Amino acid sequence: MVPTAPRPGPRQMALDLALPESLSRDDFLPAPCNAAALGLVEGWPDWPAKTVALIGPPGAGKSHLGSIWADIAGARRVAARDLAGIVPADALATGALLLEDAGPRTSEVALFHLLNAAREEDAFLLLTAREAPVSWGVGLKDLASRLRALPVVALEEPEDALLRAVLVKLFADRQLVVDGDIVEYLARRMERSLDAARRLVAELDREALETGRRLTRPLAAQVLDRVMQPNLF
Repeated sequence: MVPTAPRPGPRQMALDLALPESLSRDDFLPAPCNAAALGLVEGWPDWPAKTVALIGPPGAGKSHLGSIWADIAGARRVAARDLAGIVPADALATGALLLEDAGPRTSEVALFHLLNAAREEDAFLLLTAREAPVSWGVGLKDLASRLRALPVVALEEPEDALLRAVLVKLFADRQLVVDGDIVEYLARRMERSLDAARRLVAELDREALETGRRLTRPLAAQVLDRVMQPNLF
């Protein structure tokens, strides 16, 4: 006789009460994959050029590093999606500007004017983006030429040690106590990105709260499968 699986109990509504992620230098985890980018930020103002692009996949640490640099350099911060509505001279008033999430959808005219203004004002400009500016496929020839000349510093795929450390930190941020073997199990099987680590920990926290289950290896395996294959559920 084949035993039947236990019926799932009632699910509770879970509220995501995780504290906002700290973007201070003390909370940044150095690793070989981010050494070049961290060196750029901490090496300011001794940069290879006044304008530099910092690139990497979602969740790789671009916003964290950008925030650290903005604090060091006294830089203003502008989201690339808002660039068309700002006056370049005003944005560069402190002599340094962080332009976040730039990419193919950024206003080409506005970006061209900003690059020109930064050069004229001899100001520092740090662009964060998912892909190298040369790959954006811009239509303005003068802008394309400027983007090709930009020094680019990339955040690489996280190493195993960093991935484990990030998982531990994310669980701790949510006040979750998790055995080391569960962290190891997740780190060996999950997508190799810090963004995936954030999604996975958030989903594990939600699942544990809604079902009242402990964070065990079977629960980790169930949630990991769902997060890795979201379209199947």
